[in-house]
Amino acid sequence: MINLSLNKKVIIFGFIFTFFSSFGQSFFLGLFNAPIRNELGISHGQFGSIYASATICSSLLLIWIGKKIDDYRILNYSLFVVILLFLSSLFFSFINSIYFLAIAIFLMRLSGQGLMSHASTTTISRFFVKSRGKALSTIWFGLSTAEFILPVLITYFFLIYSWRTVWQGIAILVILFLPFVILNTIKSINLNSREKDNNPKLKKVKIKSWRRRDVVKDFRFYIVSLNMLAMPWMATGIFVYQSFISQSKMWSVYTIPKAFMVYSITSIITLFVSGILVDKFTGRKLILFMNVPLLIAMFILFKFNHEFFAYIFLGLIGVSNGLANILGSSTWAEIYGVKYIGSIKALTTAFMVFSTAFGTAVFGLLIDNGFSIENIALVGLTYIILSLVLLIVFRKTIEPVKISN
Repeated sequence: MINLSLNKKVIIFGFIFTFFSSFGQSFFLGLFNAPIRNELGISHGQFGSIYASATICSSLLLIWIGKKIDDYRILNYSLFVVILLFLSSLFFSFINSIYFLAIAIFLMRLSGQGLMSHASTTTISRFFVKSRGKALSTIWFGLSTAEFILPVLITYFFLIYSWRTVWQGIAILVILFLPFVILNTIKSINLNSREKDNNPKLKKVKIKSWRRRDVVKDFRFYIVSLNMLAMPWMATGIFVYQSFISQSKMWSVYTIPKAFMVYSITSIITLFVSGILVDKFTGRKLILFMNVPLLIAMFILFKFNHEFFAYIFLGLIGVSNGLANILGSSTWAEIYGVKYIGSIKALTTAFMVFSTAFGTAVFGLLIDNGFSIENIALVGLTYIILSLVLLIVFRKTIEPVKISN
């Protein structure tokens, strides 16, 4: 890594951190749903309520901890996140009650899904300007790679090791590998570091940098957020309750883990294409199309039962996921500037984490109250349509405030 350019080092850092954020993501934690419920003797709804409560608490704390990335060097901030992820993974292996389960999920959601992804995307959004879209698409390959490899790998490990041993192995990997990555990639980065502009002839347009307290008063923030949050809460419910979906549709226990490979492939393809499109057209113009594949996916879940449709269903979710990952970071930087992007993204990431709690709780409660997966899909369809209509109506207002030189 020593001979690589700083731009490439920052991207490597973002890629690896995004990969390791998977240990706190719902698709990964959902793999441990069945063994934990069986060992603790709890229902889908109880697991969902615990998961949702812990996730909500993590999202609230994330608003404060995430803001600190605007105050400290990314080197120090990321080392703190790595230590927290290590302790969280280790703690997860000692779950023996619903109280320990709640604490473990809280720690993994905060350190993994929350802070690992926050550190990587904020660093990329701040450091890159002219090639922000392609840089974001590259680092999100990390999560797509994890989504491709880990479901099948963990399912295989369950045949050899206990789920507790798996988590202990994860903790060891985190503490041995990630500090090495940090010291060899972003050691020299500070808050004012930016990518080098090799084309100084291009006219630079200055835009207003919004503080978080001003952003929360802007109605556009909530309209965009409604659309940004559709993917997290629906996908989380699907990932956490994948065993329920398989049972409802009478699919093989390996169908959804194998379909995750299609999900990962479509995510990767979409990440690559969307990064180029964002740099060309801007993220704020592309968000209109972000949830269209998700809309079709929920219709398929509502309408079709054959095992073949699991691959189409998850493939379409992968497309929306690829779009959401890029647009969720680039759009905020485009509209509100990068000076305070850490505190703004801490808020949006907290919203995202909160929405995953919402999805888990809603799915669990609906399942326990006798709702079919088709009924739940219909709820998702309604949400997507309503949020998309609002965005279409106000789309012309989603622009940055320019500052004259």
